[in-house]
Amino acid sequence: MKPYFRPRRLRENPILRRMVQETRLSVDQLIYPVFVREGKGIREEIPSMPGQYRFSPDTLVEELQSVRELSIPAVILFGIPAQEKKDPVGSAGYARDGVVCQALETARKKVPDLLLIADVCLCEYTDHGHCGIVKEGPVEGQGIVHNDETLEILARAALAYAQAGAHVVAPSDMMDGRVGAIREALDEEQLEHVPILSYAAKYASAFYGPFREAAESVPRFGDRKSYQMDPANSREALKEVELDLEEGADIVMVKPALPYLDVIFQVRQMTTVPLAAYQVSGEYSSLCAAFSQNWLQREATLMETLLAIRRAGADLILTYFAKEAAQILKKG
Repeated sequence: MKPYFRPRRLRENPILRRMVQETRLSVDQLIYPVFVREGKGIREEIPSMPGQYRFSPDTLVEELQSVRELSIPAVILFGIPAQEKKDPVGSAGYARDGVVCQALETARKKVPDLLLIADVCLCEYTDHGHCGIVKEGPVEGQGIVHNDETLEILARAALAYAQAGAHVVAPSDMMDGRVGAIREALDEEQLEHVPILSYAAKYASAFYGPFREAAESVPRFGDRKSYQMDPANSREALKEVELDLEEGADIVMVKPALPYLDVIFQVRQMTTVPLAAYQVSGEYSSLCAAFSQNWLQREATLMETLLAIRRAGADLILTYFAKEAAQILKKG
């Protein structure tokens, strides 16, 4: 008996196949992560992230202009202070003359039509490499991160970035209550128009290794499992999202992306607010390694991964492939 319904009818004609495509990827959905190092004239490649660089605020301008020429609408900035400026409380993270504030002020003048997102965390700025204030713990030489004492520092950093020109602030620390603390600080300074993109479900993932090298933020002791989420949990992610929305988050994020497509899907079902997903450094670097060996076809594979993240429900994708994807999309 011949089949009555033939799904292939909608696949054989390339025009029709394109017309009935369920999931579409647009350059407007891409956010490009950029590392900014204190200094001048710096453009240094990151060994574990081929094609990615650390820029100083002056060389960053040319990079941001190239991003905008590709019609990518937004970047997210990660700061790397001078080693001697790192301290126990991450004060370089909220200094008005700090590297991210310098970059924001310059970018607002030189690339005014680019949306600037500032990552808000302490790990790059603390001498211990943790995302919060560390106090002495039960084990000698290994402190514990104090949640509530960290909130004031995070709020100060977010406020500094907003005052320097960030259009959006993005807390990535995973402290309880930080969205509310940041929202209150911004509103008190008449910055109620600045949205908060919350890393609402950020997992204690093994995929962050290349980023930690790039941002020079490897913890000096222990790990971040006491504040980042357990990879085994998905229901907990929904609670984290719920709490951040109650505190005033405008956009929520799941991080990483590909290993957590199920979480992205579940979050999409529970809320109507914009949902972001971060295709993190380990996802990027592992794909680049496969591409370098010709084990995977580069263009088709990277676009398939981005479509998968979109299909799971993400409205916005933070990806180191953003420039390359934009070029592919431009070709059609």
